[in-house]
Amino acid sequence: MRNLIAFVLLLLCGAVQAQTGGKVFDCRTLKSEILNEDRKYAIYLPPGYDTSERSYPVLYLLHPAGPKGTLPNQQGWVNYGMLKSFMDQAIESGKVAPMIVVTPDANFGTRRISYFNDPDNSFRFEDYFFEEFIPYIEKTYRCRTEKGSRAIAGASMGGGAAFFYALHHPELFAVSCPLSASVREYDKAYLAQRYPDIKENELIAWYKPYNVYDLFKQLPDNQKTAVAWFIACGDDDALSPNNALLHVELKKLGIPHEFRMGNGKHDWQYWRSVFPDVLHYVSSVFLK
Repeated sequence: MRNLIAFVLLLLCGAVQAQTGGKVFDCRTLKSEILNEDRKYAIYLPPGYDTSERSYPVLYLLHPAGPKGTLPNQQGWVNYGMLKSFMDQAIESGKVAPMIVVTPDANFGTRRISYFNDPDNSFRFEDYFFEEFIPYIEKTYRCRTEKGSRAIAGASMGGGAAFFYALHHPELFAVSCPLSASVREYDKAYLAQRYPDIKENELIAWYKPYNVYDLFKQLPDNQKTAVAWFIACGDDDALSPNNALLHVELKKLGIPHEFRMGNGKHDWQYWRSVFPDVLHYVSSVFLK
């Protein structure tokens, strides 16, 4: 009987903990005029959101285009990244500020998975993100909207976007955390395969705003500390040389940043392992 009572109390305790944790909604939608369709997103609302009137800082968290066998959409960080579990534990520990975390869906099925504006301007995800998605989120939810309360992070292709989104709009983000980021110099073969109908001279001109190495080199001195950078990659990741070279370049340019090369591959296991560090870093910037 005593064991039965203990078991029931344990279940009740678990139910209370579940009720006091944050909430995740992984299939909400908004209508995009720019993309001419409804687009999905996932959102984590911190504990107490429903019962308080306070506003919260926001982390925009971008999903990867893979790895193979996983769903590359807004549910990725929820299902494979264990978003709710990490957020609840971090907030409950008192080491991470309560925040809203939101992931847009950049997967368009057989058409593309992309955070770019395409060279022919027929697909404008970056415009959608800044002109529609962020304004919608900050109008719909109780978000703090000053630069110091807005962060961006992502993995793989999402990590690449976390770089160039923050570089394109340093006035919007206090911190950026690219993980296993897809960063590269102009790559003729890669881009020709991706955009076979676009002439090379047009591709070269189009890629300039997405060449992260050049964007950092062009930063004026008064912008070198505009964004706090946390950059991480697994040592067994094929993208690790590119990320390491970027780290070296940033050191030469005198751009402050945190760089982590840890044990891991290009997969969710590695991104889960580094995500707590991301949350602590983002929170430390929010709480300055």
